[in-house]
Amino acid sequence: MALNYRGLWITVGWAMVALVLYLSLTPNPPSPLRFENADKVEHAMAYAGLSFWFCLLYPGRRLIVAVALVCLGVALEYVQGWTGYRTFDVLDMAADAVGVLAGGLLVNTPLGRLLAWVDNLMGARL
Repeated sequence: MALNYRGLWITVGWAMVALVLYLSLTPNPPSPLRFENADKVEHAMAYAGLSFWFCLLYPGRRLIVAVALVCLGVALEYVQGWTGYRTFDVLDMAADAVGVLAGGLLVNTPLGRLLAWVDNLMGARL
């Protein structure tokens, strides 16, 4: 898929990575969901979003994207454990991996055409 605004979309993707880094390492991150183990859903949603986005940008490198994001999730859990104000949780790693898988699978649905549609719409309007 040829994107007219590929640079913009890559920047948006890295901004999402920066947001995940910040939320993972800040002492008191916001928690919009309020139920037991809601953080697992938040982890899965965040990594699904990252996986979906980067799989759209790099369709021929989906396995590399998936491995990189799972490694990011694992690494951040270790860093959280070292901070003294966050905790290490293997279940968070599992939630991240589930999210990576879900995001990678979403690319194969009609939703996988969303970025190209927005990109084309932007090009037609400018």
